[in-house]
Amino acid sequence: MATLTIRNLDEEVKARLRLQAAQHGRSMEEEVREILRRALSKPSGRGGLGSRLQQRFATLADPGLDLPSRAERPRSADLLE
Repeated sequence: MATLTIRNLDEEVKARLRLQAAQHGRSMEEEVREILRRALSKPSGRGGLGSRLQQRFATLADPGLDLPSRAERPRSADLLE
């Protein structure tokens, strides 16, 4: 098992962690482990890079832009001309 040291933790955060741990009947160390487990087990829901880029720039797209349909199958580039 690994050991993690957290420096410069605000006293208010530490006090809130202590209270939350006591409410759950755990030590502060076990409470932190549980918080990390929950936080890292959730799917991010943000999607991949392509999805995030599309969302970011979707408002910049010209709504009147019609892309032609692909008439032929994609082929590799001919580099020996």
